[in-house]
Amino acid sequence: MSGIDVVFLSTMVGHSERTLQIVRLARDRVRGDELRTLAAAIEVTEADELSAMRGWLPKTGPGASAAAHHHDGHGDDTALDRLRTAPDADVDRVLREVLADHQRSAADLARAQVGVGRNERVRDLARRIEQSRTAEVELLARPG
Repeated sequence: MSGIDVVFLSTMVGHSERTLQIVRLARDRVRGDELRTLAAAIEVTEADELSAMRGWLPKTGPGASAAAHHHDGHGDDTALDRLRTAPDADVDRVLREVLADHQRSAADLARAQVGVGRNERVRDLARRIEQSRTAEVELLARPG
């Protein structure tokens, strides 16, 4: 696995961890059934991907320290605070906005990895992430 693959995986691990924080923070407050279902699907998908990515990351060697420490830039606490403090009537709208921004950045990261990644398994994951996050952003943009 090349260094660029390790950096991508470690970045996506941090990104997925933040996604899980977002959906779990709003899980009990979401009012719309479609949004609740989408958030649950995102949670299951990203938890599964997170487990796979952690298993693929090298445990030793030069990339291991990068993997362990490259979790910056996955969204700041302002987005979580926005969601945490949103009045009940606004939770669905705020979740849609916060999650759409977050998933858009995941799609962008994955799209870049497809072009530069060396490991075919990692590039395949990047393709799936790009497609699923792009579809999620489209779904989150729908009023509901």
